[in-house]
Amino acid sequence: MKKITQVTIVAATTFFLAACGDSGKEGNATVKDKKAEVEKIKSEMAKKSEELKKAQDDLAKLDPSSDNSKIKLVAVAPVGKEDFKHYIDLQGRVDAENISYIAPRGMGGQVKAIYVKQGDRVRKGQLLLKLDDALQRQGVAQAKQQADVLKTNLALTKDLYNRQKNLFNEGIGTKVDMLKTEAQINTFENQLASVAEATKMAQEQLSLTNITSDVDGIIDVLNVKVGEAFVGSTQMGPQIKVVNNNVLKAVANIPENYVSRVHNGTPVVIEVKDINKSYHSTVSFVGQSIDATSRGFNMEAKVPTDPAVKPNQSAVVRILDYSANAAVVIPVNTVQSDENNKYVFVMEKNDKGKTIARKKIVTLGESYGSIVEIKSGLAGGEQLITEGFQNLYEGQLVGTSL
Repeated sequence: MKKITQVTIVAATTFFLAACGDSGKEGNATVKDKKAEVEKIKSEMAKKSEELKKAQDDLAKLDPSSDNSKIKLVAVAPVGKEDFKHYIDLQGRVDAENISYIAPRGMGGQVKAIYVKQGDRVRKGQLLLKLDDALQRQGVAQAKQQADVLKTNLALTKDLYNRQKNLFNEGIGTKVDMLKTEAQINTFENQLASVAEATKMAQEQLSLTNITSDVDGIIDVLNVKVGEAFVGSTQMGPQIKVVNNNVLKAVANIPENYVSRVHNGTPVVIEVKDINKSYHSTVSFVGQSIDATSRGFNMEAKVPTDPAVKPNQSAVVRILDYSANAAVVIPVNTVQSDENNKYVFVMEKNDKGKTIARKKIVTLGESYGSIVEIKSGLAGGEQLITEGFQNLYEGQLVGTSL
């Protein structure tokens, strides 16, 4: 092609100089004649250019590697191996293991005293509220008074019985009188036992007016005031909520298609974005049923103790369901598809030493984020074309763009 171009240019130049020389000799040549000569030369040069282009196109078809104008610039990166991990990313939340919604053991009642405030740390069994206990105290007092009367009557009856017994032994009195007194003693003892049970019941009713904490923790909600009725919860929510922040967990709902891939002990990464912290844990609970609405099942994982973590905070739960050591991985966006296969392009040298694009059929494994695992088709170390791979064809000349 270079020789054809040189011949064309030399011929045209010689023709032009000859024409100019002749015109120099012919002093009487007119401007019109010169213009005609120039147009003739241009026409011949255009014809030669067309012939040159056709010859170049024919040569490119016969030997594509000879057409430097067809080189496509691409970017490449070596295919590497690394430990590949696939996670199930879920939106979850932090929950507390021990959250107690305080409620009265009885029917509730009017609040007479409050012994804590919101934010206080309390112990299990600590007194939080005192309800109105006037009726209960009256019941206890009546039961005790009745018990005292019965105890006095029982003591007197026993003393009478002992006197009758002594007189009977001396031949004074009758057996019938002693039996009657003995029957009274039994009656009083039975009545006293019943009153003792009634007293216990009255004292139990009195204890129901003491509202205590069920767990160690912090008063997270205190939505009741002195004089108001305490029943445990209202339309506004719980009246008293105690949270134990020492034992927290992450909870999430997993789509049912992962039911065979998540088990107790599966590694989990818990990310709390609000505080920019992450925690490594394992699945501690897996639900045994699929929710009919969400088509998923619940899971839980322990969150290490951290004062910065609060119940109900949003968390990203990343469950590790697949891993492979020293796997071949590439950017997922470099993978292309045709009717039959997945493939990528790599940069190689052909037998003529030219740098060309080579099509590689690949089998994909798992993908996560921006990378995908390659099961077959690449061994590692190849020069993967990462940019400019669109519209490449097998054997196309390529060059790297820096």
